[in-house]
Amino acid sequence: MVIYIYLIAKLTYSRAASCSRRELVFTITSMPKHVRELFDLTGKTAIVTGGSRGIGKEMAEGLAEAGANLILCARRSEWLDETVEEFRGRGFEVDGVLCDVAKPDDVRAVVMAAVEKFGKVDVLINNAGISWGAMPEDMALDKWRQVLDVNLTGCFLFAQAVGREMLKRQTGSIINIASIAGITSSANGPFYAGYAASKAGLIGLTRELAASWGRKGIRVNAIAPGFFHSRLADAVIDLYERSIQENNVIPRVGSEGELKGVAVFLASDASSYITGQTIAVDGGMTV
Repeated sequence: MVIYIYLIAKLTYSRAASCSRRELVFTITSMPKHVRELFDLTGKTAIVTGGSRGIGKEMAEGLAEAGANLILCARRSEWLDETVEEFRGRGFEVDGVLCDVAKPDDVRAVVMAAVEKFGKVDVLINNAGISWGAMPEDMALDKWRQVLDVNLTGCFLFAQAVGREMLKRQTGSIINIASIAGITSSANGPFYAGYAASKAGLIGLTRELAASWGRKGIRVNAIAPGFFHSRLADAVIDLYERSIQENNVIPRVGSEGELKGVAVFLASDASSYITGQTIAVDGGMTV
């Protein structure tokens, strides 16, 4: 290391000698981080929408276990309050804020709460989502609009509000929770045109935000889960679990805990050179 620094200094000095001010300037490249440091989120602040239960709660748990402070938001206080109390009992630094992600005022209130309590926002997980199953010819327009408002417009509103805060510090990671429904479809169903369209749109939005903000220090990626047990997915899983077992590369439904690792990865410095990507966590369904 001493020899390396000496050679850099000597080379820099020889080039600088011809300058009128004869300045000696050199830069020492920092040593790479240990892998534990790469995944460490200590001191980071994360907002997780739909974080009171299901996969949102799981991913929030992963961030907290890695050291992050949490702001969880959800539409129903009974689930939100229960999760906040549970997490605090485990020693996590967490607050909960009621929010409808399709309402701009609610979104701004969540971001303001995070900044007021923790001083900044480092990570956003856009997880809140809904679905409505129907054949396209039978899809009610109000249901279509409701799904798009929550799943796509809500994610944009949160990314926009959080992005404004991240731009002030020129750093941050946004993680959009898409779905394999935005990547592939099946003639055997399930049939949910609004949900599939919203998730495909979210993958496109992820790329566009990554391109827009990448040179300003903000990374934007997406996770596309396959079938995992949750209140939203269980009705469909009950119908298709046997098919998943017969046809998936990994022949089973996703298990609890198999999403929080990729969430921590994308939130942390371990993924510092990754942006605009969609990572499918689907047991090989989309291979």
